[in-house]
Amino acid sequence: QVQLVESGGGLVQPGGSLRLSCAASGSIFSFVMMGWYRQAPGKQRELVASTTSGGSTYYVDSVKGRFTLSRDNAVNTMYLQMSSLKPEDTAVYYCHAVAMRLNIRSDYWGQGTQVTVSS
Repeated sequence: QVQLVESGGGLVQPGGSLRLSCAASGSIFSFVMMGWYRQAPGKQRELVASTTSGGSTYYVDSVKGRFTLSRDNAVNTMYLQMSSLKPEDTAVYYCHAVAMRLNIRSDYWGQGTQVTVSS
């Protein structure tokens, strides 16, 4: 059973930066997709950024140019570098991964890490 563990959240002032990490207990090489979701109080969970094993990357419009997603297969870790943070980026951020084995999809989620952008 794969486990995803996020870290790197915290309190930051507007305009600041944070880097979130998502460490997998096993190899991430087999994941067909990995990404970051976030959920703010009273709002639905939204996809922030994702990357596929084919190399394509997606960013929601509100974070384009400010957030960068990367993955390091050697250490089984995915990152989300967040810059120019805004109060509206405040949310719990979740790591997500999708594996496909024998045409069966499995979704994995981390426990979430709180990001608060406030002065």
